[in-house]
Amino acid sequence: MTTELLTEKKKTHPYMFFLWAGLGSIVMMFAGLTSAYIVKKSQANWLDFEMPNVFMISTVVILVSSFTIQMAAKKFKEQNENQYRGFLSVTAILGVVFIVMQIQGFLALQANSIALIGPRSNSAASFLFVITVLHLIHVLGGIIALIWISFRSFSSKNSMKNDLPVKLISNYWHFVDILWVYLFVFLHWVG
Repeated sequence: MTTELLTEKKKTHPYMFFLWAGLGSIVMMFAGLTSAYIVKKSQANWLDFEMPNVFMISTVVILVSSFTIQMAAKKFKEQNENQYRGFLSVTAILGVVFIVMQIQGFLALQANSIALIGPRSNSAASFLFVITVLHLIHVLGGIIALIWISFRSFSSKNSMKNDLPVKLISNYWHFVDILWVYLFVFLHWVG
């Protein structure tokens, strides 16, 4: 009986499997985009430009959010419901701040006459825009999941025993954080 319980405990939950499969797909998408960026960069009409400083600040914001989601998971394990909810909320707020800062970065580029899309745009700016917007969509998905989990934590049916939602959102959020750091380094130094 003990062996069966251990075997059952070690199995990966189907949701976790689907999360990892989805994250693998996202990695492949961004690997393709960054590869295309490198190939396109060798063309004569490529425009080099400085990324606005707000992108650096937003990187710090998303790294802090990685800490807060980790603290939320820790507080869940400790059964500290109020702090768990608080750290989930702070993580969602930091995600929104990250998105706002990214938009500010786009606006700063446009203020410097760098068109991101349209007939006046250059491949370099368009790649930055597409890569960043795709990442922002994934961050927005994480924010929606954080809000959903936060609302569920206030439900009377909520149990502080099922840690699967916390594990799923924590893994996903760490992934989008690491992905942004990779993209930032890539766009800042390779771009």
